Amino acid sequence: MADTRIDPPLTGGEREGLRVWLDWHRATLEHKCQGLTDDQLRLRAAAPSQLSLLGLVRHMAEVERTWFRRVFARQDVPLVWSPDGDFQVAYDATDADADQAWAAWRAEVGRAREIETAAGSLDETGYWAKWDEHVSLRWIMVHMIEEYARHNGHADIIREAVDGVTGE
Repeated sequence: MADTRIDPPLTGGEREGLRVWLDWHRATLEHKCQGLTDDQLRLRAAAPSQLSLLGLVRHMAEVERTWFRRVFARQDVPLVWSPDGDFQVAYDATDADADQAWAAWRAEVGRAREIETAAGSLDETGYWAKWDEHVSLRWIMVHMIEEYARHNGHADIIREAVDGVTGE
């Protein structure tokens, strides 16, 4: 399993640092899924959990869409799989189409990058109606790094259960 991730730089500005760390975590999710069949991507971690790698890909597509498009860019777009915006999409992937999930995730990552790049400042805000709060792009990027970091930890465990592969 070739690791093509680029390590974030040890120096630089805040925005570039956030951007690079977020991309590193995105690449980590992809790396954890590399070389697996669709059926392996659908395998569940361990009882009683129903979490799978493919479920995590679908969940992160929804998370990217929510925070960058729906909250920050204030686009009126529905979620792809989870109408209520819950984590259920990560558990309900036993019949999911892997190509569709990866295409959706890659599309959302691409849109998120465009939205972040177009923003004039990390201080710009979006509106999160669920909380009735405004949130800055800075907050969203830090939250996305945290979200990926948590789920990449899940991906580590699931990948090891699938085929024994471990690593960062």
